[in-house]
Amino acid sequence: MAKLDTGSGFSEQERTAMKERAAELRQEASAGRSRKAAAGERDIQKKIAKLPEPHRALAERLHAVVTAAAPQLEPKLWYGQPAYARNGDVVCFFRSGHVDKTRYTVLGFTDEAKLDDDRGLWPTSYAVAEVTPESEETITELVQRAVS
Repeated sequence: MAKLDTGSGFSEQERTAMKERAAELRQEASAGRSRKAAAGERDIQKKIAKLPEPHRALAERLHAVVTAAAPQLEPKLWYGQPAYARNGDVVCFFRSGHVDKTRYTVLGFTDEAKLDDDRGLWPTSYAVAEVTPESEETITELVQRAVS
């Protein structure tokens, strides 16, 4: 994330994300359920298309893996980034390293994801630098477990 601007409390990037989220909530409120899913897919595709390479290719691949692993999840934008929801609640998301100005993209899970284990300790986000066959298998397993 960008450094905080101590004058206002939030960085420009954080203020932009909050504004995007407010617009997303207004748009969701005005759309019907089936139209929301189609609109969410279009919004994600537009967002991904704006990314420069190699970030675009990584985002396209992550989107394809997540939607194949859990087609029941609704794609949507969440704080301006791709997310996947069940009954309106985000289960998983990814944040572009390009947008966040970090060296990797983050695949994250909310508390709606069923990733709990018997040790009481589990990761909720993963750094993704590339999607290999091995990481694709891991992502698929995580997403399927998250929605089980």
